[in-house]
Amino acid sequence: MKLSRPLVLATRNEGKVLEFRELLSDFDVEIRCLNDFGPIPTVLEDGENFEDNAYKKASFTARVIGLPALADDSGLVVESLGGMPGIHSARFAGEDATDEANNLKLLEAMTGVRDREAAFNCVIAIAVPKGPALIYEGRCEGLIAHDLKGDQGFGYDPLFFYPPLKKTFAQMSRTEKGGVSHRGKALGELKSEFSKVLIWLNQRLAEEPF
Repeated sequence: MKLSRPLVLATRNEGKVLEFRELLSDFDVEIRCLNDFGPIPTVLEDGENFEDNAYKKASFTARVIGLPALADDSGLVVESLGGMPGIHSARFAGEDATDEANNLKLLEAMTGVRDREAAFNCVIAIAVPKGPALIYEGRCEGLIAHDLKGDQGFGYDPLFFYPPLKKTFAQMSRTEKGGVSHRGKALGELKSEFSKVLIWLNQRLAEEPF
């Protein structure tokens, strides 16, 4: 089944766009992202958890652009830091922080810390301009490395060590990472019932003016 309208990824992060396009490549869906549109207001990510923020981004983007939207909110939860950086992962080192700045701040915070356990969490929300959203979740457990390793991926990938493969996310190919990552697992849930999701989306969109 073909989705009647393009699906907009509510992100300007090209790394995320590549991952989502690859993971959804088996479906007859035209995928766009925020870079394909003019300036739109920024969503205030003030939710209390990943699900709140994913829903806000997907719903807001769908309403503003008038197309179905998919958003994810993901972050790194470090046990010894009380769950930080958590929902603040993208701005751990401040607003508009670079990946490098966030990684360096995390390394500094972990100096001398023996408990390196951490997990990446991801919540995906898919919404239409009007009505509810569908929610999917994924989690990947690992360790915080003692230094940056690898040059693939984005975000905290160079510091997130995945013991089963003995690599950081940044040392993995996109295929390897997609098979084990929090986002890959969440999208795997979505993919497993995507035929039903397409029916749901098309039914919802048929009720709304283009």
